[in-house]
Amino acid sequence: MSSAARTMSARPDTLRRGLRVVGRGFAEERKVLAVAVVGSAVYGVMTVAMARVIAHLVSTVVEPAVRAGEISAGQVWTIVWQMSLAVLLTVVGVVLRRIGAGMAFYNLQASYRRRVTRQYLRLPLSWHHRHPSGQLLSNANADVEATWNVFQPLPMAIGVLVMLVVGAIEMFRVDLWLAVIGMLVFPALFVANLVFQSRMSPRVTLAQQLRAEVSEVAHESIEAGLLVKAMGREEQETERFAEVTDRLRAAAVEVGRTRGTFDPVIEAIPTLGTLAVLGVGTARVAAGDIDAADVVQIAYLFSVLAFPVRSFGWVLAELPRTVVGWDRVNAVLSAKGEMRYGPDDLPADGDGASSLRDVSYAYAATERADLGAEARDAEPESAPTGEQVVALSEVTIDVPAGLTTAVVGPTGSGKSTLATIVLRLVDPEGGVVEIDGRDLRSVRRGGVPDVATLVAQQSFLFDDTVRGNVTLGEDLSEAQVDDALRVAQADGFVAELSDGRDTRVGERGASLSGGQRQRIALARAVIRKPRLLVLDDATSAVDPAVETAILDGLRERSRGMTVLVVAYRMSTISMADRVCYLERGRVVDQGTHRQLMERCEGYERLVTAYTREAQERAAVAADEEAS
Repeated sequence: MSSAARTMSARPDTLRRGLRVVGRGFAEERKVLAVAVVGSAVYGVMTVAMARVIAHLVSTVVEPAVRAGEISAGQVWTIVWQMSLAVLLTVVGVVLRRIGAGMAFYNLQASYRRRVTRQYLRLPLSWHHRHPSGQLLSNANADVEATWNVFQPLPMAIGVLVMLVVGAIEMFRVDLWLAVIGMLVFPALFVANLVFQSRMSPRVTLAQQLRAEVSEVAHESIEAGLLVKAMGREEQETERFAEVTDRLRAAAVEVGRTRGTFDPVIEAIPTLGTLAVLGVGTARVAAGDIDAADVVQIAYLFSVLAFPVRSFGWVLAELPRTVVGWDRVNAVLSAKGEMRYGPDDLPADGDGASSLRDVSYAYAATERADLGAEARDAEPESAPTGEQVVALSEVTIDVPAGLTTAVVGPTGSGKSTLATIVLRLVDPEGGVVEIDGRDLRSVRRGGVPDVATLVAQQSFLFDDTVRGNVTLGEDLSEAQVDDALRVAQADGFVAELSDGRDTRVGERGASLSGGQRQRIALARAVIRKPRLLVLDDATSAVDPAVETAILDGLRERSRGMTVLVVAYRMSTISMADRVCYLERGRVVDQGTHRQLMERCEGYERLVTAYTREAQERAAVAADEEAS
């Protein structure tokens, strides 16, 4: 059993906490639930009333007809209209109950799924780094469903409660001894349901936790499909998935076994009550204390209680899942770290000039598995869990308007982190980031994306057409799309696709190569004519000839545009007007490419590494040939 399940099974307040969540649901869907409760109450009252109608018909129609040996048309019509009226009212109650309960259940699901996903959008990337995607999918889907699933049996349970109260009153009205039997049966039903809930609580909790784990493992395996295939890990991934699904199967079987044990007991109690009523009632009729119709009425009442009373067990069995689901959903809704925005717009006449002043940023060591290569490479292997790993330290950089600034440095030096901070995808822990002289913390939500765009190395494409991925649903002309594709050197291969710009690219652009995906992503950025364009090694997957054409097109197109490029290749670096060289999260030197080549040993060694290696290989080959 997982620690979460052990914790839940040890809590004596599951019922209280579950009812608190139910109260929250009632507060949010009071109108439709009022309809469900009214319908359920009508159902409960009419179920008891049906017993009285049957008793009345037995007394006034059936017994006289039996004594007379015949039944008249009027007596038949009396039975038909009275039974039909009772059935009609019962059906109305059932319809109202089911419609109200269904609407409340689905409304709450839709509302909380929207709240969870909106919270995902509000929370910064640093929060997402600490939470696996599979867990987030489970929070928005399975956990929301588990939280509000209790509202499917709950209205019926309310109707049964009304039924029991009215039924008890009716039994006392008919006969004291038969009422005593009811007073023994009804508490027995409640006790059986409470025991059922206490046994089901830890089992249902464990099953819900394992559903989330199955979702997480499945999502991770699917996301890593290329790696799994390339490394031949199909069997191991199958075994890993099989292990967690087997645990879920075992937990679900245990839930079914427990339900299968208690359901017959809960169903048997009203049946035993019916037998007791028939036995005692027969004796009472023989003694002349009550009529046979009274016995029929109470026996019928007990017989119809068998199924509805099970709704108490359903509600009590759902409450542990409700509590677990709510805890997981509420953990997202109450998560801290939401980025705060100011009221300001960036200057309308701005030119995209950006600056960082004494900017520092650190990752938590526990995020290492989720942060990608740069954060992992920056972290020493011995970093204790929970400690901070510095990515940037007191970085001060100017990105002049209308110029191209290249950020260069070895792996793990903080280049990608700097790119995300410039666009305020994360906030620095210290220092100030400005665009057009305005502190980004004072800018309204959406103000930075309006004027600045990022093209990352790992280009994400939606399962949409080429045009859809470039425009992202904005109303842009075909000429604008063509121009953006041309600048990104994507027009050639797009024209060769089966449907041109209307070709669907598949999930994450699976039908395209890495270089093609990067060029579509670049076109997506260029078409928006940003003041500030940030390229994080955005041409790494294309060959040097295509890269040169792209850079030339950008140079022509980006006149007046400020460009910040994270660069590795000499062809990219040579395009820059200024270069900033980073090592271990600190600025070592800034200037032109030529200046840094002359005065910065680390920079010179890094950018000439490939050339130097090629020269060394050529020299070795020449020596071998000469010998």
